[in-house]
Amino acid sequence: MLTSIDAVMTALRENDDRPYGRQRTVTAEELVDAAEQFDDTAVRAMALLELMEAYEYDGERSKSPVVFARVLRLWDTDPDGFGEWAQQQVFWRFKWVATSLLGTPDVPLTAIRRWHEEMRGRYRAAGHGLQPYYAQRFHLAAHVGEDVQDAYELWAGRPRTELSDCHACEIRSRAVHHLRRGDDATALDVWRPVLAGEATCAEEPYVSHAQALLPLLRQGRLDEARSSHLVGYRFARGKSGMARSVGLHVEFCALSGNEPRGLEILAENRDLFGVTGDPVSRLDFLTGVEVLIAGLARAGHGELTVSGPPGASWTVDTLLAHLRTEADALAARFDARNGTDAVSGRRRDRLARRPLLAEPLALGVRASAAPELAAVPVVPAVPARDAEPEPEDFTALVLRARELQLVGHPDAERLWNRIAERLAAEENGGSGDGGSESGGGGTVGEGLLGADAGPLGQLHAELTERRAHAALDRGDWEEGAAELLAAGGLYRREGLLGRALAARTRALVAELVREDPQDEEGEEGPEAAGAAVTAAPVIDWAALDAALASAEELAAATAAGGAPGITDDDYLVVLQCRAYAAHQELVRVLPAPPEQPPAEQAARFAAAVDAYRDAAEARGSVRRLAVARQYAADADARQGRTAEAADELRHAIAELERGGQPWHTPRAYGLLGQALLQTGEQAEAVEMLHRALAAAARWADDSYPFAATYLMAGHASAHIGDTGAAIRSLSEAASRFDRKGPEAAEEAARTRLQLADLLTDADRTADAVAVLESVLADADAAGLDERLVAQTRLDLARGLFTLDEDRDAAEEYLRLATMLEGWTEDLHLRTMVASEAAVALLHADRWEAAHAARTRALAAHEQWPQPGPVSAMLRQFARLTAQKDGPEGMEPALARLAEADAVRERLEREEPQAETWYPRASVHYERARVLAVAGRFEEALAEAERAITAYEAGGEQAETPRAEAVRLAALIEGTDLDRRGPARERLTAAVDRCRAHGLEEAAAILAELRERLAD
Repeated sequence: MLTSIDAVMTALRENDDRPYGRQRTVTAEELVDAAEQFDDTAVRAMALLELMEAYEYDGERSKSPVVFARVLRLWDTDPDGFGEWAQQQVFWRFKWVATSLLGTPDVPLTAIRRWHEEMRGRYRAAGHGLQPYYAQRFHLAAHVGEDVQDAYELWAGRPRTELSDCHACEIRSRAVHHLRRGDDATALDVWRPVLAGEATCAEEPYVSHAQALLPLLRQGRLDEARSSHLVGYRFARGKSGMARSVGLHVEFCALSGNEPRGLEILAENRDLFGVTGDPVSRLDFLTGVEVLIAGLARAGHGELTVSGPPGASWTVDTLLAHLRTEADALAARFDARNGTDAVSGRRRDRLARRPLLAEPLALGVRASAAPELAAVPVVPAVPARDAEPEPEDFTALVLRARELQLVGHPDAERLWNRIAERLAAEENGGSGDGGSESGGGGTVGEGLLGADAGPLGQLHAELTERRAHAALDRGDWEEGAAELLAAGGLYRREGLLGRALAARTRALVAELVREDPQDEEGEEGPEAAGAAVTAAPVIDWAALDAALASAEELAAATAAGGAPGITDDDYLVVLQCRAYAAHQELVRVLPAPPEQPPAEQAARFAAAVDAYRDAAEARGSVRRLAVARQYAADADARQGRTAEAADELRHAIAELERGGQPWHTPRAYGLLGQALLQTGEQAEAVEMLHRALAAAARWADDSYPFAATYLMAGHASAHIGDTGAAIRSLSEAASRFDRKGPEAAEEAARTRLQLADLLTDADRTADAVAVLESVLADADAAGLDERLVAQTRLDLARGLFTLDEDRDAAEEYLRLATMLEGWTEDLHLRTMVASEAAVALLHADRWEAAHAARTRALAAHEQWPQPGPVSAMLRQFARLTAQKDGPEGMEPALARLAEADAVRERLEREEPQAETWYPRASVHYERARVLAVAGRFEEALAEAERAITAYEAGGEQAETPRAEAVRLAALIEGTDLDRRGPARERLTAAVDRCRAHGLEEAAAILAELRERLAD
């Protein structure tokens, strides 16, 4: 029960510390009632102003005018009862009311204009400038779409006043004006100080990040768009007062090819459907969601389950109908009030937008919603080349498919699929029972196929072989091998003995594909990819030798002029299967370089590959020759002969280009990039990897390992210092792993961990935190390795701490500590995590929990020493205790520093060679600060000088903290002890030393202090 004014004021201060949301709003309403029991203008005004603020930021803006009317009545009755802050807020919140009235369609324009005149009159009477009044006039004109430019110039040409919106918010208003005029470039130029973080406020740059998303996309500034989404959405997530921004982020996802991410955002914010207290923001939210949902409906996903208003189940189709009904009606109400169609026109413009990119923009974050969409992006890819036409004549279609298959052209697959569809339709229509694929008994389908295309049974065999390859591609090895054997039987029935032999030989090596190191997307290079996770299939060399003998017999018969027994390509298939098996066998037994492989396997590989290479060259098969070179190059690279590997691959690429078969170059380029990575030629490696990716995309090679290649490109780009390219590549790699489904979840998570490290190093911690949060959002469902989750949680906790989100950081540390309780290895992590958790709890002002964590850290340190984190923790305790308690906190602060000294001394005893200059110097520095706070300045100066001396032992790396210790010593000496001359001399020497070491920023700080002490 709040029975005194002091109690109410204390409760108001406590409520002001709460985050905006329902709890703060309800408490503010209760505190208004509590304040009414007192005949005290100050407490009543403060309670009403707190309630206005709660409404403003909790999506209840339409309630503000009624509350402000009560504030004005108090003001008109007893203005002297308002404190200085409350007096300023009375005039400031005229703007809030104007915005609320404008955003509510039931308020007539005449009432809004009357309010503007009321604001103008009161500002004039109080001697305030009218720039804020003209800003409200502009916002009204922009909303209704009349006289906008004139209103803009009347506002923008006036000087700012003390009651103008903050600089960051005004920049946003100016930028949005240019945006609505269709000038993205000017808008982004105006926005630059806000988007760069130079102009900020409570809501900026986050609101601007949301509004700048599409202009950034349209201008091709994709890296900035990605960052604005990651940073901006983290701020908007779950906030009732940020419905407009959430809608913009959903719309961005729809138009950047990230529909699953958009659905995930919708699910996280479905409570916003129930926020109705800010109609204009609600309309923007609903429209942004409709852009996403309408796009999914157009793409044929009408039955997909999605999140909508609580209390019902929704599909794309049902939610779309709901959104259109409500949003259209709301827009019509605004138009009716305004007398223009500006509001519904802006809504129509948004709904008319279509995806802006040819391929999805990789955001770096994981989206667990609608995995079926993640596997097949809704954004259609723009063709990078002209597709092979499909002949209308069925026989011509079959002949063209065979021609393309012979050279491995990527469009062959599409033509074969079309052949299968047409043949199935003919057979179903002809037999009524689905037809027969046995090739015998009946003539169904014979009428489609001309004589020059061979018998229908051959076509059935070819389609069976295509099904085999499809099964192998999806990892169904047993079905793939069975289909190959079936195809071999069909070929033999038609007298195609060479084709039958090739199919049966492929079946012999089909199961080896499951351990193919060149298909492992999660590895960085050929030296890492050979480890099989399951027992390796047995290679049947007797059967492969028999197949070779049969191929030789058939080839000899063909050469002797008899009936064609085997084609050149089928003969090469048999040799390729042997080379492939020999490659697999060699990889299994390869030792680490420079050890030599077992002679038997090495000789068999060399013989098989040489035979394959020679035969391909003799028969003029460019594609088969390239494959042989790739086998040889891969083996060379794995044995440390990277120069030879690179040479083989360059030859392969040149031959493919000369032979007019560039669609086979992606893998050769990719392997060449890997080889160059091994030789340290990172820049050229990046170029080759990007050529591989471009060629694979151009030729629509879906089997190409995009994820692994992007991952390698990211590592190489980071190595050469191109951080932007590295971030793009790792973001794309993570997205590609996501498309592979649950089996690649761990690779995706590891990639995101590396991406977060890069972002952190690039001083983009907020981006990194967003990426790490996405990894943990569904870690249990993804079945991620426990240690991977632990590392992610540690990185996230540290990132949150860097962003001053101390409470969230502390919670992550505590979750991590709970995880570690069950570990039997790496027990030193318990000490480190407890230490860092204690510091986060301190900064979150949770002192009791912080002391408990400190106790745990010290106990753990006794068993599993971690002197660095423990000493840092104790120094933080000393500093923050002195800051909080002043002189009264000196004794406990000094006690913590004594404990830190004891930690260092133990390290020196146990590890005499350990470097301890930093903890020694840092404790002296913190002790100087504590003593200065307590007014013991001579002792403080002596400790600062000891810190300076101790830093000397650290050499070059200690120059920056040494300069800070000098600054502290000079402050104490010149300000607290009033010995300015010696302090300036100390600073002059330090400035010269900093400049000698290239520390210009430190030198400037010290020089500025020297000037202050000279006054």
